[in-house]
Amino acid sequence: MAKELEELDMTRDEAADKLESIAADLRGDGTFDVNVNNRTVHLTPPEEIGMEIGVRETSSLLRGSREAFTVKLDWKPE
Repeated sequence: MAKELEELDMTRDEAADKLESIAADLRGDGTFDVNVNNRTVHLTPPEEIGMEIGVRETSSLLRGSREAFTVKLDWKPE
């Protein structure tokens, strides 16, 4: 399967709502759908999953300062 990536601009509240929705799905019955671009992917995470959290700060005279926060969850489907 190819990697799907969707980049959106949203408010902090909208981003928090999206993360809370994903968290609720993870706590659910074990399966859930994620919509990325025009595609729906059915996910089946097991009880134990991998999690990676990263933070990046950059500063450039031309482009200004930027901060990035990433969360990656991965697993082998059951």
